Amino acid sequence: MGRGVMRPTLFFLHALGGSARSWDAVIAQLGAFDCRPLDLNGFGDASDATGFTVEEMADTIAEQIRAENADRWMLVGHSMGGKIATILAQRSEAGRLSGLAGVVLMAASPPSPEPIDDERRTTMIDWVKQGPVGIEDARDFVDQNIAAPLPPAVYDAAVADVQRANPQAWRAWLEQGYREDWSDQVGTLNTPAVIIAGAEDGDLGEANQRKLNVPHYTHARFQSIAGAAHLLPFEQPDSVAHLIRDHAHAVGAASIPADYERLIASDRVSARTRATLAERAIADDPDYQPKIVSAKQLETLRALVDRVIPQHGIDLAARIDTQLAGGEGDGWRFAALPVDADAYRAGLDTLDTLANGAFAKLPGEDRDALLHTIEAADWSAKTPLTPEQMTLWFEDVRADAVRLWLAHPATMARVGYDGFAIGGDGVRKQGYALTAADEREGWEPAR
Repeated sequence: MGRGVMRPTLFFLHALGGSARSWDAVIAQLGAFDCRPLDLNGFGDASDATGFTVEEMADTIAEQIRAENADRWMLVGHSMGGKIATILAQRSEAGRLSGLAGVVLMAASPPSPEPIDDERRTTMIDWVKQGPVGIEDARDFVDQNIAAPLPPAVYDAAVADVQRANPQAWRAWLEQGYREDWSDQVGTLNTPAVIIAGAEDGDLGEANQRKLNVPHYTHARFQSIAGAAHLLPFEQPDSVAHLIRDHAHAVGAASIPADYERLIASDRVSARTRATLAERAIADDPDYQPKIVSAKQLETLRALVDRVIPQHGIDLAARIDTQLAGGEGDGWRFAALPVDADAYRAGLDTLDTLANGAFAKLPGEDRDALLHTIEAADWSAKTPLTPEQMTLWFEDVRADAVRLWLAHPATMARVGYDGFAIGGDGVRKQGYALTAADEREGWEPAR
């Protein structure tokens, strides 16, 4: 893939009593992605590892992610792994772990203390008083967390993973980890997130996901999966894979190279600028519903913008519509045109009229020919906008599209612009030392 357009590496974090292989059925549906399921300290193949606090587990996973040298990556966290994922997302936004593109949380333990029935928690602690969880207790654990029987081989693997858990790690989570409160430290994150719950989950179902996890993500989409309780990767792997794939495509479409991520996170960039760039980099919603134009007009606008500028995964049409809804823009308009929202609706209807009802369905070369006709104001048919108005409106569209395109940090990386990194929040602003043509300073990302 070209620079600025890449498919993120997917790192998977399992639930209490799970392991990296908990994700086998999900990963089998994600063949086009680089999938890295990881074992948390004390579980799976890491059952002999030490360090069972939330912070120690997060530290271990952070080091493993750094070791992979992935330019762009995503976290998928289930239950206990979801709490770790959110903490790592906060570290990423603080500049301590570069490259995070998005998060998928399923039945996730929140940054605040996890809701759990105290009697059930005590029972689960008792299971490891004499050593690892026994087979009957492991079966009971799995049975309590599924909505319907699993295939025998899947069920046996889930039970075996519970039995593999280090008793100390098991106790550490149920006595301390689940109740650690990271909510103030995490705050509100800009990382794009999909938050998932099983429709039949209890403690970590929809109500608590919306109450305890969704508020920590400014840009979160919630999804409930029918026919599932808590062990979603075992119960509904196809549905889970579908949601992961959609989110990965969305956040990876207009991704920022790692060297630019590091520059944005550096002290050369002010906190205000960094926050602005983070907001611009938020992935576009694949299910975006228009606010000002109609669904058909949005389709026409996408087909128009596609002929104007190489978007590289940025949904400029949706961003223009959002801009119109917010009353934003460049602050002026041609006197011959109505207000922006009305002009856009009329202009898009004019395009469809001139294209016999479906500009978006024209071949690319026919769309280009029609746009050249608009530039020349050369037609006599009655349309919502006159030829002269249409020429002016098309100029406005190009200006809006180019401005939004260049404002995206992925585009800045593509064109080699780093002028936002002229000084951070300190008294001394670093600026540039080398200003001659073709000179590049050591801190500048390679072109």
